Amino acid sequence: MRAAFDLSLYLVLDPVQCGGHDAAVRVARAALEGGATLVQLRAPEWHKRAWFDLARELLPITRAYGVPFVINDHVDVALAVDADGVHIGQRDLPADIARRLLGPDALIGLSVSNLDETTEANTLGGIVDYLGAGPVYATPTKTDASTPCGIDGLSAIRAAARLPTVAIGGIQSHNAADVMRARPAGLAVVSAICKAADPREAAATLAATIAQSRI
Repeated sequence: MRAAFDLSLYLVLDPVQCGGHDAAVRVARAALEGGATLVQLRAPEWHKRAWFDLARELLPITRAYGVPFVINDHVDVALAVDADGVHIGQRDLPADIARRLLGPDALIGLSVSNLDETTEANTLGGIVDYLGAGPVYATPTKTDASTPCGIDGLSAIRAAARLPTVAIGGIQSHNAADVMRARPAGLAVVSAICKAADPREAAATLAATIAQSRI
């Protein structure tokens, strides 16, 4: 049975932006202390052994906080470290194959950037657990990202989606409240925490903004 999950403050942990392996561990721990509710490891510039080594160290930390830990793209790394699941993009392994490999209890997220992809994702109920919608704003974090959808595009995706939808792409503390007006299930952030001088405080500030938007 798949465990419950909370998309409210979704940390996409990029160890390069954090400053390396050890710094990424510190950032993850600080973000969890500040209120991160889900952690995804995404290290596109790293070789797979480095992914494995960092993931293996992060997993017991996220487990201690009761927060799911997922791997971006690499189903084999998720299996190797017994992560809680994966987040896949439109050009990665098909979601049904990822589900078959990971089993019924894994958490699987899927990226969507427009209404056509959202409509297709709606057919994957029982296979995919949540959607990552964006990029909302232009972002240097992902150089191959789709054209930004903006707040209006995010609102349209969220309204069409039959699965919980987390917003991603260019989200920082100064625009988080604006994004939450589209009523996503939460916000996924990268540099807003990974590059923060105080990751715990950055996470706490974002968590407070998200909570305030729901009042």
